[in-house]
Amino acid sequence: SKIAGDFSQFANIGNAQLERFDITEVLSSLVRLYRSNPALQLEWYKEEGNYIVFSDRIQINRLFTNLLQNALEAGSAKTGKQTVIIRQWNEPDRVLVSVQDEAGGIPDSMKDQIFTPNFTTKTSGTGLGLAICKGIVEKANGQIWFTSEPGIGATFYISLPMADPVVPVEVAG
Repeated sequence: SKIAGDFSQFANIGNAQLERFDITEVLSSLVRLYRSNPALQLEWYKEEGNYIVFSDRIQINRLFTNLLQNALEAGSAKTGKQTVIIRQWNEPDRVLVSVQDEAGGIPDSMKDQIFTPNFTTKTSGTGLGLAICKGIVEKANGQIWFTSEPGIGATFYISLPMADPVVPVEVAG
């Protein structure tokens, strides 16, 4: 069922239900959920500001769930508490979020394939998680990329366009 669900998610990226929402709401919910895991120390740093995007809320939730789950699973071989750091900030007309782990990084030999469907470094899984992430971000007119330090960890970056502000309409009368 996991495989079928992943393929279904991958196939349905184009069927986005677009809405305006604050990405902070999605991240807040996921932070609360993942902080309940005793094996994980989750830190979240958010700058003040407007984080309204125009995208599919469920897909954005899936995007960050995949990134957090990957960070958690990548560090599962470590003993003790793992640390994952989420940072959220704005640049002009953009909402940016990074997810950083300390799980050892991505080997140079795998960097070019990391967003390729069916590519995985794990012994289980479909290899669609990061391909789904890339599809969700691109469907939302955003970008996704990563940096990695071998032996230390990886950081995934998401940049999404900020939604146009809602301008109140004055009624003549």
